[in-house]
Formats: sequence, structure tokens, C-alpha cells
Amino acid sequence: MPMSSGLHFARTWVVALAVFATLPVFAQQADTSELRPDDPAVLTSEVMPHAVDHIITDAVRTLSGYAAVGERGHLLLSANGVEWTQAQGVPTRATLNAITAVGDDLWVGGHDGVILHSPDAGNTWVRQRIDVWSPEAFEPADGAPILDLLFIDKNHGFAIGAYSLFLETFDGGASWEKRTLPPPPEEADVAGTGGLANSESWTFDADDLVLDAVTDPHLNGLVRTTAGELMIAAERGAAFRSRDDGVTWERIALPYGGSMFGVIAWDAGHVLMYGLRGKVFETNDLGDNWRELETGISSSLMGGIAHPDGGAILVGAQGAVLSRSSATDPFVRAKYLSPGNETPILAGLLDHPEGGFVVYGERGVDRYRPQ
Repeated sequence: MPMSSGLHFARTWVVALAVFATLPVFAQQADTSELRPDDPAVLTSEVMPHAVDHIITDAVRTLSGYAAVGERGHLLLSANGVEWTQAQGVPTRATLNAITAVGDDLWVGGHDGVILHSPDAGNTWVRQRIDVWSPEAFEPADGAPILDLLFIDKNHGFAIGAYSLFLETFDGGASWEKRTLPPPPEEADVAGTGGLANSESWTFDADDLVLDAVTDPHLNGLVRTTAGELMIAAERGAAFRSRDDGVTWERIALPYGGSMFGVIAWDAGHVLMYGLRGKVFETNDLGDNWRELETGISSSLMGGIAHPDGGAILVGAQGAVLSRSSATDPFVRAKYLSPGNETPILAGLLDHPEGGFVVYGERGVDRYRPQ
């Protein structure tokens, strides 16, 4: 079966506000004992009557149906993808960005470094990790939100996030270890001899104005091929790959300097990334060579799923829907209209066994049957 990773986060609209507006460049992990009891990170999520119509950032198929996450710690469950109920007892009100499943085990990640776990398909939840930002900050990734999760089995998993936050667990999330990904090559360092520090002029060329965030890019999406290869989609043209199920990692560059918001995969080496301004890049050799695919749109792409034979469905801003039946077919454009006849931002979608899709994003979750 092909594997996929959606954009769990609608990354340019929900998290952009929090990551870039409220998180300073540096942050430090906070002990929960020092948090105020009314801190949203530790408050139990409120059950709200219209949660299904609020922002939904990610969803996943479970053994018993579907689970979806969103703002204010909302976590929704459904047996059929049509009727949804809000889970009770979710131990956070932080925005949740990502959800993944292995059997009946579910893991959720979000703001304030929160990671939650359910051993029973979403009926009960425990908080495994929390990392609320505090002013005594030192490392960029401290306090960063979780943007995606991937578990290889019930014990071994990864969590990625803003400022190159990269975590790994071998005990089902009971403990998480921070890992470091390879830095950019020295020649990519924008603080080199041609930078502002060595300039005696108050006029700047284009190279001077390049931002330095490429050294700690936000990690937006993570996927695994059927051969056990891993690929991370990141911002500013950065990507990371592993050929050995995450034991070792290599930094690679896309032929485009913009951000990729998600990644889907098929068999060995076959990966597709999508992101800013409708850009899509595909590789059959795990990133040694990339080719840009024509999409015909400029709307950013936020989520996607892989189908057999290289088929793919991608969704994004302004209700954008792109689909292809196989790896040799071009993408066909369509538009999703909400029940209110709007074209909202779509964060992702899932196949529905009765045909069509379960779509989710800016206007909540809905069934979508392309015409």
C-alpha cells in the first residue's frame, strides 16, 4: 500500500500565526509543575457543539473509522466520515496539528510541544509531552509546535516541528529524545564573507537580504516509502532523507527555494512534495533528481494522499483539488465548494470507502464527491 502524509497543519494559516507571531526565535522547555493551572496547554479541551465546523488541521483513518484534530484541542471521531462526535477528556486546549495511527493506538501533536496518546482509538487520552515556551529561552526548537508525526510501529516513532524540532521514541511515546539533523553546507551559509557583517555600505544586494532561517528550517511533513525510506519536507527548499528507517539522515536541496508543506510516497525512492504557490516536485531516486510537475495553479498546496500506480490527490488554498490517476498522467484541476458555497483552505483529505473523500480544513470536515 502507498504511504502518505498530509499537511497536517494547514501550515500557512493556523500555525503561521502562532509560530511566527507568538514564538520568539528562542524558547526553553517548561516543567508542567511550573505552569499555571489555567494555562491552555494543560486545560482539558472544551466540548463545543460546532467543533466539526471549526478549523480541522489533520485527520486519519482508524480501525473503527476516522479521527480528526484541530484548534482548541478539538479531537473528533467518526465511524462513517459523515457523523462526528467530539472526544472528551482531551488533556489540552492547544491547537493540534497532526495525528497518526497504528492499529487502535493514536498519537497527536500540536502547539506547546504537546504530544498526546490514545491506546483505544481515541476514547481515552494521556499527555506524553509538553514544552510550553518560556522567556528564559536558549534553543530555537524549545517550545516549538509539533507539525507532523509518523510511527513505524507501536513503539518506534518520530515527531517533527518548527525550527527543525526532531524527536524520536522507542517506547510508544513514553519518552522522546531530541535528534539533530544535518546542517546546510557551508557555502549555503548566508552569514559568509559577503554578508551584512562585512558590509561597509548601507545599501544591500539580494544576497544580503536572504534570511538565515534556512539553518533551522521548519519541518512540515514526514513520510515513509514501502521500502523503509523516510523523507522530510521542510521550508526554504530544504529536505531530509533516510535510507535506513531513520537511523541516519542526509540533508538535500530541492530545485526551488520555497517551502514544501507536505509529502507523499509510494515504493522505493518514489516521493512527491507539494507546497508554496502550487509547486509540486517528484523524484524516483529519493531526491537525487527532482522534476517539477505542472499544476496550472498558484494556490499553495497543503495536503495530499497517494494512490496505487503513482496516483495522487492534492488539496490546498482556495478549495484547490489536483488529481492524477497514475504517475504518467498529468494533474487535473478541480474546485471544492463547501456547503456554504465557499472555496476554503483545505488542509488535507482521506479516501472514503463509498467513493469520494473526507476533506478537512478551514471550514471543518466534510464529504466531497468530485463531479
